[in-house]
Amino acid sequence: MSTYDVIVVGGGPAGLMAAGQASLAGANTLLLEKMDSPARKLLITGKHRCNITNTATIEESLKEFNRDGKFLTQLFYRFYNQELRDFFENLGVPTVEQRGGRVFPASEDARDVVKALLKWAKGTGVTVLTGTPVKELVLKDHHVDAVFTDKGTYKARSIILATGGKAFPGTGSTGDGYAFARFAGHKIRPLRPALVPLVSTSNTARSLQGLGLKNITASIFINNKKTKQLFGELMFTHFGLSGPVILSLSGIVVQALEEGKTVDVVIDLKPALSHQALDARLLRDIQSLGRKQFASLLEGLLPKKLIPVCCRETDIPRDKKNSQLSGTERQILLGWLKDDFRFEISGHKGFEQAIITAGGVDTKEIHPATMESKFVKGLYITGELLNVDANTGGFNLQAAFSTGWAAGKAAGNTSEL
Repeated sequence: MSTYDVIVVGGGPAGLMAAGQASLAGANTLLLEKMDSPARKLLITGKHRCNITNTATIEESLKEFNRDGKFLTQLFYRFYNQELRDFFENLGVPTVEQRGGRVFPASEDARDVVKALLKWAKGTGVTVLTGTPVKELVLKDHHVDAVFTDKGTYKARSIILATGGKAFPGTGSTGDGYAFARFAGHKIRPLRPALVPLVSTSNTARSLQGLGLKNITASIFINNKKTKQLFGELMFTHFGLSGPVILSLSGIVVQALEEGKTVDVVIDLKPALSHQALDARLLRDIQSLGRKQFASLLEGLLPKKLIPVCCRETDIPRDKKNSQLSGTERQILLGWLKDDFRFEISGHKGFEQAIITAGGVDTKEIHPATMESKFVKGLYITGELLNVDANTGGFNLQAAFSTGWAAGKAAGNTSEL
């Protein structure tokens, strides 16, 4: 049996940050990773570019969190985006800001982030054991005592859970940490896939596979009632809809589907124009292009791939002369561009393709300054295990790094060991 001051379970962003901080604080630290290499999921985030944080203010950032985001307020004022960027800069990984305030490594290569994190953690003195899944958490008198693995038992005065959620299980995120937290007495809020692509029964979505739309507004209708909308980009796929806007809206969709409600996504293709302004533009275009075919009018409004879809769904022949369009047909086109481009949602792609997990350990049961359990002394819970999840844009990774930072510092404080 080996004894350490701190054991970190899980080698993702929260785990590596926690382990390094604990070691820097003077703790003899062991990191146990179930996979053959750490941070497998981190390697694929941001389309392998690793969107580590966002330049949004703390107040703006907290609005991006869908559940217990306020839990992170105190922590973000101690370790937020600039501190994280400085951290990576010191590791030789400069960062750049891109559209929407998203922050990436300048190389746009997630491997650089993972390599730097792992090198840093080991450099602080962390012992890293890969291929070592934890089978059991051992408690004694409301205090952590040890963990059991196939390779032996490891004792510690502090144990940090950083196993990640259930999203992308192929990377090792299979929800182990929730069972450990539940064993310690914690309430687990219902777990759902979040930031997940949506499945549609529409043949139109499949026919548009590969088409991306920018500067659109997507609205969610639940039982025919408009519930939420977001502006941005989406992508059509062979199964339905994806892209940043869809992923960020998916949380309420997943919940609605579980409750047996109907869900539709309606796309406003011209959100910058009011109905009146767009109608005026259509009138001008019809007059100026009167001798040309309807398809030529659409060329100035839509991507080429959408033109046959518009003709089919509005029932206006593409070869009809614009001068022959009736007022009713113009109103039908106006409605389709703004209100009627609709997709029925039948499902989602599950944890296998979800970016994160919604739900998790109830944050009321965790000390917000340290991430320590209020039930078990020496137990710390971080990252995706907590009931905090956010929209796309780097917010979730910031939460992982920040919670890992706090837990590592607290657990590694030699005055408490």
